[in-house]
Amino acid sequence: MVYIVSWDEFVDRSVQLFKADPESTRYVVKYRHCDGKLVLKVTDNKECLKFKTDQAQEAKKMEKLNNIFFTLMARGPDVDLSEVNGKEQMETQPMKKGRGRKQ
Repeated sequence: MVYIVSWDEFVDRSVQLFKADPESTRYVVKYRHCDGKLVLKVTDNKECLKFKTDQAQEAKKMEKLNNIFFTLMARGPDVDLSEVNGKEQMETQPMKKGRGRKQ
């Protein structure tokens, strides 16, 4: 098992690992509230990558990684990841108005 210190390196190597063998790659998220630690693990039974943090900022980056993996799993490993966004994509969608009376 390899703990990777840099978030960007973890994301890049995780995506490469998934693209190499999408059928057997797993992504695991483990959070221990008592310690306040978040551990992300990506493995394909041959190589295991881990990232550990206790910083809330890095926990928020997990949302973008989730979106990347959801996109890869749904559209296939050959998809262009430049289209994948985290919260920015949701914020650009127009907000629905309430159920007020029509005037």
